[in-house]
Amino acid sequence: MGFKQEIDRRRTFAIVSHPDAGKTTLTEKFLLFGGAINVAGAVKSNKIKKTATSDFMEIERQRGISVATSVMGFEYNEKKINILDTPGHQDFAEDTYRTLTAVDSVIIVIDAAKGVEPQTKKLMNVCRMRNTPVIVFINKLDRPAKDPFDLLDEIEKELDIQVKPLSWPIGDGPHFKGVYDLYKEKLNLFSGQNKQQVEEGIEFKYLDNKELENYLGESFAGTLREDVELIQGVYPEFDTTQYHKGHLAPVFFGSALNNFGVRELLECFLDVSPAPQPTTAEERMVSPDEDKFSGFVFKIHANMDPNHRDRIAFVKVCSGIFRRNTPYLHVQAGKKMKFPGPTSFMAAKKSVVDELFPGDIVGLHDTGNFKIGDTLSQGEKIHFKGLPSFSPEMFRYIENSDPMRYKQLDKGIDQLMDEGVAQLFKSKINGRKIIGTVGQLQLDVIQFRLKHEYGASCRYENLPMYKACWIESHDEKQLEEFRKRK
Repeated sequence: MGFKQEIDRRRTFAIVSHPDAGKTTLTEKFLLFGGAINVAGAVKSNKIKKTATSDFMEIERQRGISVATSVMGFEYNEKKINILDTPGHQDFAEDTYRTLTAVDSVIIVIDAAKGVEPQTKKLMNVCRMRNTPVIVFINKLDRPAKDPFDLLDEIEKELDIQVKPLSWPIGDGPHFKGVYDLYKEKLNLFSGQNKQQVEEGIEFKYLDNKELENYLGESFAGTLREDVELIQGVYPEFDTTQYHKGHLAPVFFGSALNNFGVRELLECFLDVSPAPQPTTAEERMVSPDEDKFSGFVFKIHANMDPNHRDRIAFVKVCSGIFRRNTPYLHVQAGKKMKFPGPTSFMAAKKSVVDELFPGDIVGLHDTGNFKIGDTLSQGEKIHFKGLPSFSPEMFRYIENSDPMRYKQLDKGIDQLMDEGVAQLFKSKINGRKIIGTVGQLQLDVIQFRLKHEYGASCRYENLPMYKACWIESHDEKQLEEFRKRK
């Protein structure tokens, strides 16, 4: 397969939402359809013993939330799919916002009972700033839900984007019958109680077929025909160009947990979503089909494999082909580096690869050379832009609880700070270390990971500060007085 075809068959996207809308469950079902896993795990469940593939960290398993973006790549219908499952909690928004710089499109998951929630609006604003195409998946229709038309109105108003439903739910909660695929004009009815395996649906080409009553009953069949007629009258035709510009959002309905509506979403997504797009650098626009390799680090993860204490830098390939054991220029450090073991991901599982193409995410073993935002290239001094960083709002002194393990604590703090989840400060007066974060949950995660991944225990002490900033003054004397006072 040629270089251009390799680029065209790639789809790199993030799944984002407010916490608990069902991102990780949807990711699991995508992996299931792609044959990447045989049984879908659950984020929190007593019946399903397998945990979610993308929630591989111990704290994620215990709390049932995602605290770090995980990358999963698999093949489906001759397309190479790279999914980035992001944390929903606002304390980890920085990780999510950085991830959005490395994707070409986004799937926003919305809870059918709760509608648009605050974090969903924030994430949509980031997508709008970048003109990232979005598809909306309205999840959890196996539970009582809001009226579908009300949900569409709410999405248009709250997320400020025109919508076009491409699938339609039949009932909700205990009366949920299935989904009508408006994109391919077929009906999928799902039966069976098994929530973990892929179920096949029954296909229906035409809604005026009298057979419809046999499957749905008169009431549901009549309602579906009326709804579809209304949709065709009210909503615009689906226009791929408008979707690619970020002006139109296709909407799908379903239940990720029960596998309703997930295949329709995945197959339509692969049809309409964009292949890898050009990336903005300070110097110029970088096109994916350029001959020379370039890419940037959008995430660093310490201890992906606690047995090896490895740090992995996640690099998005923007142009050219990344080849194993080839020297590339680390632009910020100004030195050439070779990578003998570049890896592709299935969450925590890694496999060594020889070549990666634009749109792919490559993991590079890092001994402290990389920082978030660093560029790798085939010689060109290029700086990719747009990676956000947040000012901390919560500060704590960090103290060692076990004097015998201060080396482990130091190493753990250094490595976790490089991930960009928090910032480390040092008090000039007494030399004490201060951790600055955006939210309380990050402090809990740092404490947990230090103990479980580095064997170092720490405790926090309150610090009545809420902002970190640089202060400059032309008057040295005034600045000195201010420093003494503060």
